[in-house]
Amino acid sequence: MTPAVLALDAAGIDYTLHEYERGGDLHDFGRQAAQQLGLSDDEVFKTLVVLADDDLVVAIVPVSGQLSMKRVAAAVGAKRATMCDPARAQRSSGYVVGGISPIGQRTQLRTVVDQAVELLDKVYVSGGKRGLDVGLSPRDLVALLDAIVAPITA
Repeated sequence: MTPAVLALDAAGIDYTLHEYERGGDLHDFGRQAAQQLGLSDDEVFKTLVVLADDDLVVAIVPVSGQLSMKRVAAAVGAKRATMCDPARAQRSSGYVVGGISPIGQRTQLRTVVDQAVELLDKVYVSGGKRGLDVGLSPRDLVALLDAIVAPITA
């Protein structure tokens, strides 16, 4: 199992595992997950690692939305935010791009979840490898990650 699944088990959080066939395309991982699992793009959230001033931050947004760098910077009190280099995101998280889970990362980073999470009963995030998502309560996701909930989509 992945570190994400082990972390969920260790925390005693109820979740469901969802495996799906990954195509060879190395972008739009979240949309592929939603399509393969028969879910709405609003229910599946993508995990992005950004550089806010000098700190790495995890941003979790619905696949249907686009991350606003200005808003994520404001949410964490930074002057600016930019996308993190994929190699650095992989080193920090311990996961590969397309399978970066917000849960069970090698180094737990400050995390911001888009406020759309509050509208759902269940959300789906990467389970820590390509082709695996976990479904869980938004409340549990936010609590486990000690996340900030803020409007971070454009």
